Amino acid sequence: MFRSFRRIGSQLRCHGTGDTEGNLSVNWVMHDGEVVTTKCKVGHSLLEVAHNHGLNIEGACEGVCACSTCHVIVKGEWFDKLPESTDEEEDMLDQAFMLKPTSRLGCQIKMTEELDGLTVDVPRYTRNMYVDGHVPHHH
Repeated sequence: MFRSFRRIGSQLRCHGTGDTEGNLSVNWVMHDGEVVTTKCKVGHSLLEVAHNHGLNIEGACEGVCACSTCHVIVKGEWFDKLPESTDEEEDMLDQAFMLKPTSRLGCQIKMTEELDGLTVDVPRYTRNMYVDGHVPHHH
């Protein structure tokens, strides 16, 4: 079972629950062209699904829409089945590498029956400002 934990302030958060079961499938086209199919349940975010299956998708902000490291590119007709992105998600997507018209954050896509078989591309690169040399400035 895959689990990693991080302490955020006084909270202990889990990166993935280890739940690899479910009746829905997600197809991940990895940056090297490999297609990985995973199983999940209704209500899981794509970020949770990726972490539950040990896929290399960072999710630096723990899935709270505060980074772009879980950026995925939704394939074809699947994009129209998703709810519209929020302004907060669009702001984070502005920071993503390889942004496409069908780009979304994996933490913001919750699986539904209608999304069974969803296919997403996983970009080769992500931008994590705090790892990639960002220096905060006082206001």
